[in-house]
Amino acid sequence: MQDSLGNPITLTDPASQRAVNDFVEGFIACEARAADVLSAAEDDNPLVQAYCATLHLFAESRDAAANARPFIERAQAGASRASPRERRYIEAIAAWAEGDIARAIALHQEQAREHPRDLASLKLGQYHCFNIGDCPGMLRLALAALPAAADVPYLHGMAAFGYEQCHRMREAEASARRAIAMERKEPWAHHALGHVMLTEGRLAEGLDFMRGVSDTWVGLNSFMVTHNWWHVALFLIDLGRDAEALAVYDEQVWGVVKDYSQDQIGAVSLLGRLELAGIDVGERWQALAGYLAQRLDDHVLPFLDLQYLYGLARAGRPEAERLLRNIEAFAPQAPPSTRAAWQRVAVPAARGLLAHARGDAAGAIEGLGLALPRLVEIGGSHAQRDLFEQLYLDALIASATSAALASAQGLLQQQVNAQPESLRLRRQADAVYAALRLPQLVSNATNP
Repeated sequence: MQDSLGNPITLTDPASQRAVNDFVEGFIACEARAADVLSAAEDDNPLVQAYCATLHLFAESRDAAANARPFIERAQAGASRASPRERRYIEAIAAWAEGDIARAIALHQEQAREHPRDLASLKLGQYHCFNIGDCPGMLRLALAALPAAADVPYLHGMAAFGYEQCHRMREAEASARRAIAMERKEPWAHHALGHVMLTEGRLAEGLDFMRGVSDTWVGLNSFMVTHNWWHVALFLIDLGRDAEALAVYDEQVWGVVKDYSQDQIGAVSLLGRLELAGIDVGERWQALAGYLAQRLDDHVLPFLDLQYLYGLARAGRPEAERLLRNIEAFAPQAPPSTRAAWQRVAVPAARGLLAHARGDAAGAIEGLGLALPRLVEIGGSHAQRDLFEQLYLDALIASATSAALASAQGLLQQQVNAQPESLRLRRQADAVYAALRLPQLVSNATNP
């Protein structure tokens, strides 16, 4: 038997073939049906068990590895019945569960070379590369598979995001558009092209594009649908369409799967951006904080912990201080693959974020200033990490010292140059120029 991409599969129960295909097809297409493989969890087939473990690990919670472990153990116990390709995937999932991300990536890279149509493995390898800031690794995985799998639209979407994260905007746009031409419902390609347009300051075009394909965002996993709407909200914020951006938060970004890590950090980062743009978010921090308070001991990814902390701090919850102490205690004992990112980036960033949330501009500048040069090491996309840069800039402006305002001017004007359509940036620049006593440079930007 084969999966729908032509990879041979060793199944004892032919009925499980559909579950395998639901996982493979659903995973690469960002569709919720990937979880249907759990319906075959009683099948002792090692590949089925490994796919079930994958889904549990994607919960990105403190108990995810424990929940995945029984499936991994069953997969390993049956590995002698599996093919080399399947055994390699099982090894990669086991490495992930143990926190050995370097080994997991190496196995996914080997898989891409040996079995380039195993696109579920490839996409998972990209996920790990993304989480440690290895953007070239993301691209290398996709390009390794292209000669053998150019007929699969979702691979072009994966290549597009790899190109974009490597700042190769022309190739990213071409790959995304090729994917969409092959399959209009390709949300990852929509996402990659949205990144390109945001980066290049094509704000009105980006908003029109994302809204124009949003009718296809059905049947997706909660991350993909909420994250694409999150991108819509970013365009709205920069274009000064504040009420619409707030409505997207309320109706599309927060509330799909409130217990899921990615939905939570999407809500945190969007609320933070709304506030930085001068938009009153009311009691929304408090409504979110109850879910974040359950994350104090997770420490799955530093990128996640930092946003949980900021959300708790903005809600005025005492758990923010506890999470900071937990991060400081965990960092020295983090898995070797990610220890440096926890110690040298997450710890100072966490201190800076807590300071910013409490109105301590000097503390925010110190902590975030230490973290920003190496921020890529904690993962996240350029657009996601921009929240930390915006908070640092806000702290510079709030400190109001001549040196800080001079630094803010340099950062802001470069951003205005890159995104001349952004009313948000122009308003911030106007405030800085007024504070620097340069009224002749104020653009008098207003909301439309």
